[in-house]
Amino acid sequence: MHSDSFQAKSLGADLRTLRKARGMTLTELAEVLRRSVGWLSQVERDLSEPSVTDLREIASVLGVPISMLFGHVNVPVDEQGFIVRKGARREIGINKAGLSEELLSPDLTDDFEVVHSTFEPHSEVKDIITRPTQEVAYLISGKLDLWIGGRFFTVYAGDSFRIRGEPHRWINPYDEPAVAIWVIAPPVY
Repeated sequence: MHSDSFQAKSLGADLRTLRKARGMTLTELAEVLRRSVGWLSQVERDLSEPSVTDLREIASVLGVPISMLFGHVNVPVDEQGFIVRKGARREIGINKAGLSEELLSPDLTDDFEVVHSTFEPHSEVKDIITRPTQEVAYLISGKLDLWIGGRFFTVYAGDSFRIRGEPHRWINPYDEPAVAIWVIAPPVY
């Protein structure tokens, strides 16, 4: 590992955060990857650098795009860990139901993450989402219909809302995208 490589320093912490957010132990993830617990532990502690093939498999198992694990490529050294430029955001989550998400946080090493979400017109998530997080979102533009804990709401640009582990789902039945900024704790992407 290169001692000045912020990507490598952040990668292990990001992988650990993603694994824990999915409720997986080192042993469970190592078994799925058909690798040793020692190897995975070294990767998470930034003592070993996984190959691109390893990263592709890890991303698949953790349900994130591989681009999520290459977050600091082409970032000036003096900005790494501090600045996320608009064109250098990492895609996160799995683009489903017309939702695209980008990580605004430099990495997953904080107690929370900040996410930019775009809900495409006439899109919806049909499955109920439940995750052990506290989330606050601010709708920048558009409008969005939400069900939080069995209650229905329509939020408009300038509105914010909170989800504290309640089952929720969303729909954008409108003709324009809805764009939101989320703060999620603990990080789940």
